[in-house]
Amino acid sequence: MKIWDKIKQQNWYKITFAILIGAGLGYAYYYFIGCSSGSCAITSKPWNSIGYGAFAGLILSIK
Repeated sequence: MKIWDKIKQQNWYKITFAILIGAGLGYAYYYFIGCSSGSCAITSKPWNSIGYGAFAGLILSIK
């Protein structure tokens, strides 16, 4: 079964909630741990951390 079919089968609010939680945790990781030198690809900018967190939330929400 393809990933898109699994997404369509689940309720949209569960996926949205997981994406928002992932994005929030991504930003928290940037804020509290982050990379002050700017050489880290993911944690040097908040948008990168938020994007990776949201993607992780999406992947974890798909069963």
